Amino acid sequence: MTLDSTAEATTTTATPAVPTENLSEIAKRHLVMNFTSAAKYRDADLPIFVRGEHCSVFDENGTRFFDGLAGLFCVQLGYTYGAEVGNAVREQMAALPYQTTWSVAHPPAAKLAQKIAELAPGDLNRVFFASGGGESNEAAIKLARQYHITRGEHSRYKFLARRVAYHGTSFGAMSLNGMTDVRKMFEPLMNGVRHTHNTKRYRRPEAETEKEFTQFLLGELESLIIQEGADTIAAIIMEPLQNAGGSLTPPAGYFQGVRELCDKYGILMIADEVITGYGRLGSWFGSDHYGFQPDMITFAKGIASAYMPLGGVIASDQIIETVLDGPVGMFNHALTYGGHPVACAAALKNLEIMEREGVVENVAELSPYLGEKLDGLAQKHSVIVGDLRGDGFHRTFELVTDKEAKSWTHENVSAAEFVGSYLNPALAEVGLICRVAIDAEGNPLVQVSPPLVMGREDIDELTGLLDQAFTLAIERAGI
Repeated sequence: MTLDSTAEATTTTATPAVPTENLSEIAKRHLVMNFTSAAKYRDADLPIFVRGEHCSVFDENGTRFFDGLAGLFCVQLGYTYGAEVGNAVREQMAALPYQTTWSVAHPPAAKLAQKIAELAPGDLNRVFFASGGGESNEAAIKLARQYHITRGEHSRYKFLARRVAYHGTSFGAMSLNGMTDVRKMFEPLMNGVRHTHNTKRYRRPEAETEKEFTQFLLGELESLIIQEGADTIAAIIMEPLQNAGGSLTPPAGYFQGVRELCDKYGILMIADEVITGYGRLGSWFGSDHYGFQPDMITFAKGIASAYMPLGGVIASDQIIETVLDGPVGMFNHALTYGGHPVACAAALKNLEIMEREGVVENVAELSPYLGEKLDGLAQKHSVIVGDLRGDGFHRTFELVTDKEAKSWTHENVSAAEFVGSYLNPALAEVGLICRVAIDAEGNPLVQVSPPLVMGREDIDELTGLLDQAFTLAIERAGI
């Protein structure tokens, strides 16, 4: 099942409480959903999930689905620890349900900021809290601008990002996006954002070495910096592993080279770790995983395993002290719910559980096994799988029918038809949630990014279900 699949899945003996009201119709009538097609409101059934357990969720009919997407790349602990996190939430609600971080502090925010600083790389010791990933990237934009203005470099207002990258849907964050289909309806957006090549290796020249690819990427980036004027650029923002475009990993030496360019031209380096932060790649942060030191990290999702909404920016001491010593005397930004005590309490408990259960170590240990099992699927279903890429618990299949052209060109079944009429229903039928999308080049992407508590048996189940879905879709489409 994908996020917008509608077919039925196999049922289990699980018996969650069945709502007496028709919640599907109520939701379709009154709830405006995220990135949801009109068909869901009119023709298609709308699944209603009512409970979760380990790596699975159950709908109102008791149907079980393996959540191969961890909610939305965010439920690190799966669905078993809600009661324990809930106890921490209840205790905080009883003690202090709300307080701002405007000129005052409270224990959960202070302790969580300290804990994050302990986990973050290098001198990233200062934490500003937001409510989610988009807000976090908005805050990073403003912090970068204020930092340069405080230093007297008022001309530095531009931001460099990568093609096809996704950084959020708020005005500034959406401006950073390299996804034209998300941006174009709302343009003109924030002025001064430019996009450079991402690290997708598929479709690069066959004879190109990894070193040559790295040199190409860094050369293009430096040319863009020079073209735009280095003294006009505030920051470069990049995900350690780029999600949009399909689990795009960096070639060797890439981020180290980006760091050198930032230092050379006085540009801040922002790592968008909304997805890669808190264990998804087998390290606490993707920056550590790939061995580079950013000036800021933005985070959300996994900080509280999405049990509560929370995000933020981790910045270096030097950036924050520069801003605090400037004429304004403060970071000139604020959010009503930034550092909400209940969300911070949930995050503290989440990190405690992750450390106690060795969740990050689990990803590091089982990542090769997941890769091996998925590679077996890629070989078995090579009639449609052109590329398998990714790292840690974040992997993507790119589907093609023409291996030489590396594109979907089937004469009888279009990419959209294969996804909508065959693959999505097959995933729903076998009971697997993952993400299926058509990429900017017209090829279907199948993405898995499961809870970080997944064990070997869970990997076997995940890959088995995906195998079944591929088999059904291929047979029914006549490929």
